[in-house]
Amino acid sequence: MLQASLRSGAAHRTCTFEVFARRLPPGRRFGVVAGTGRLLERLEAFRFGRNELDFLAQRGIGDDATLDFLSRYRFGGDITGYAEGEVYVPNSPVLQVTSTFAEACLLETFVLSVLNHDSAIASAGARMVMAAGGDPDAGGRPCVEMGSRRTHEFAATAAARAAAVVGFAATSNLEAGRSWDVPTLGTAAHAFTLLHDTEEEAFAAQVDTFGPGTTLLVDTYDVEAAVRKAVEIAGPALGAVRLDSGDLVVQAHEVRKLLDSLGNTSTRIIVSSDLDEYAIAGLAAAPVDAYGVGTRLVTGSGAPTASMVYKLVQRQDGTGAPVPVEKASQNKASAGGRKQAVRGLDHDGRAEAEIVAAETTVVEAGYTGRELQIPLVIGGSVQPGTTGPEGVQHAAQRHRASVEELPPAAHRLSEGEPVIPTVFV
Repeated sequence: MLQASLRSGAAHRTCTFEVFARRLPPGRRFGVVAGTGRLLERLEAFRFGRNELDFLAQRGIGDDATLDFLSRYRFGGDITGYAEGEVYVPNSPVLQVTSTFAEACLLETFVLSVLNHDSAIASAGARMVMAAGGDPDAGGRPCVEMGSRRTHEFAATAAARAAAVVGFAATSNLEAGRSWDVPTLGTAAHAFTLLHDTEEEAFAAQVDTFGPGTTLLVDTYDVEAAVRKAVEIAGPALGAVRLDSGDLVVQAHEVRKLLDSLGNTSTRIIVSSDLDEYAIAGLAAAPVDAYGVGTRLVTGSGAPTASMVYKLVQRQDGTGAPVPVEKASQNKASAGGRKQAVRGLDHDGRAEAEIVAAETTVVEAGYTGRELQIPLVIGGSVQPGTTGPEGVQHAAQRHRASVEELPPAAHRLSEGEPVIPTVFV
């Protein structure tokens, strides 16, 4: 597309591309925008170096004019979008890229690969946090991201970041901690217990190294015997025990009763083992203090992509005037024109609808609400507060506020329509 548009002369027409999802995965009431900060961090380094250009030339991919353009490529346009952490519904214009066609078309795969992965993880993670009772600071049980071994090594770090955006308390992924200051923690695996001649030796070594406040894994052999050994070795200051197999509901009740009888009323119970939002909801009545979530989180809990698309919605014509454009393909139509979006709120500040305007403004159409789109890149410059640890913190704050304004139906795990409708005006 780049080579042909350079030859036709249309490559330098100003265009707007929009990112949106036509629908939510089955059973989902809303999605969560995530990955924006990662996208902006990488955008600043989106370049074609000597090695890349040599490869393209050797393969005959791109003529001299195209390779010359790529050698000088720097994104110099504007990007607006929903703040990271924001809730979205079908057809929400979550990102808008405005620049020359040549600049914008090169970003399509890059933008979609980041947003589709991270938004899928965040959307699944948000449901898990809800099932766990919400924000731990407001009484919910904390969720810990532990999925690095269940996905691609780079996807693992991205997933840990997305989980932090939607309220996961910590991650076992140290690279996420290094890159974005996400809190990190971990526990010993069964291999540590199996390494030692006895379970007592393993527990004693861990307590001697990390103190009695550590978390001991108690289901390698016999759970009841292990809990007794753990209390004997660590005493009443034992931080936590972890259960990773079996009927977690039954075991949690039994272990809680045993710990209390031994005087360890403050020792917490952490559970793991392929948890998803449904399993977490099923443990709501069990005496569990925290959840370790891995496989189901990093694979999107059955929806590994947000199915977002990147579509041209406006371009300059031959005279330089902006012209709305749209697809008319069956089942894949798109609405033309650069969109404005606000979240309609009732008198109590509760979300009622996603209001999207293209041919007019929301105000001219008689609607008001909370504006959803913010500037992310202006003239090629990434705006402050959107990247690094600060970006994750801001995204987590935005997510909490967005979820709080949703109607109660947002907390349902049963199948149903999006929590708020999308209204085009």
